[in-house]
Amino acid sequence: MLDTDTSCQSTPDAADTPDTPDATCDAPDADHRRQRLLLLVTPSTYRAAAFVEAARRLDVEIVRGLDLPASLAEQWNVQLAADFTNADAATQAILAYVAAHPVDAIIAVDDSATLIAARAAATLGLPHNPPEAAEAARDKGLMRALMSAAGVPCPVFRRFPLASDPAEIARQVTYPCVVKPLRLSGSRGVIRADDADEFVAAFVRLKRLLLGDGYPLATTDILVEDFIPGVEVALEGLLTDGELHTLAIFDKPDPLDGPFFEETIYTTPSRLSDETQAAIADCVARAAASIGLRDGPTHAEVRVNERGPWMVEIAGRSIGGLCSTILEFGAGMRLEEIILRNALRLPLPTLDRSGPGAGVMMIPIPKSGMLRSVAGVEQASATPNVTGVEITIKPHTQVTGLPEGNSYLGFIFARADDPATAEAALRAAHAQLRFDIRPVIALVG
Repeated sequence: MLDTDTSCQSTPDAADTPDTPDATCDAPDADHRRQRLLLLVTPSTYRAAAFVEAARRLDVEIVRGLDLPASLAEQWNVQLAADFTNADAATQAILAYVAAHPVDAIIAVDDSATLIAARAAATLGLPHNPPEAAEAARDKGLMRALMSAAGVPCPVFRRFPLASDPAEIARQVTYPCVVKPLRLSGSRGVIRADDADEFVAAFVRLKRLLLGDGYPLATTDILVEDFIPGVEVALEGLLTDGELHTLAIFDKPDPLDGPFFEETIYTTPSRLSDETQAAIADCVARAAASIGLRDGPTHAEVRVNERGPWMVEIAGRSIGGLCSTILEFGAGMRLEEIILRNALRLPLPTLDRSGPGAGVMMIPIPKSGMLRSVAGVEQASATPNVTGVEITIKPHTQVTGLPEGNSYLGFIFARADDPATAEAALRAAHAQLRFDIRPVIALVG
């Protein structure tokens, strides 16, 4: 599969996936059924369990559609399997399934299924984003073009064919710049270049990555855009009939200046001024409108400097991995319950985040190689204000750092009286962890 959402995410073993037999939902009598929701997920997602729990709280039946060949549906114990890289075939598979098993809403957990969900929901008359908007939220080039045309603050950008001569392009762009793929996520393949030599090296590295992933040389483009200095934040929001409701703004206290852009710590509530936060929300609302997003969760990345907020990217899905677990609303309501309530048009009691400071650290991969062991987890877990440490990559697994990699070693979670204390707890806990990663020796024979 070419494109899945991997921000805040690692790849679990098959036994850890959301589609194990004990999680299967039984269908009630068709004449007196509960509301039923189709959840489109990839085998590598961590999010399905949270949605299943939210559905149980709401007495909603979950049907899972998994990004796999249809022939593997029985083996993985899922009701529906379809190849998400073939949007037309996957959409038809969903429509055929729903014809016999009606659903009340369709939710895509990862980027790879947002277009499919939008197409199927549009055909069925269910709440959805326009398919064109779902496509724009996945294609960074199209996204940039639409935002720029609408006057949304975003970097100056240009598209170039992957088959181009990088030395020739290097003479046309301004520095510093950022070289990025159009569709990969989680900062994968995103590289900063400060001069022509760095640009050529970045271009060649991205080209090798894309070709290794199966992208065709003749028809693949890349994006080159001006580097925007400043601090970076993430906004988690909910769109209803085109209106943006801000659920949380996360600060990213570690500088994201390159050459690679590995996200580590998220803390909330934001420590930026109320005025700046309002400007961020306005910028994201304008960006969503510019590409046509109107319904459901949205996750946006924004840079902020002395000139105000600048859009980096916006997605038509919620935050990835286990990061959503630090968010609670009202009387213990989780983000996934809000998303389900919105999709099913159930009442939303409150969208106000509850609790003081909270934070999550996506544990970075310090170098590529074979992960032999992890030490210090108990000590990290005992750090004051730390609520959990989860190492999601098992020992004796090969790991790859950015820009080629697409995962993290795990997550650290913290809650405190304020976000600064939560951040300090995350850093203290991370300092207790020791990772034995050894080079992978290639056998020649």
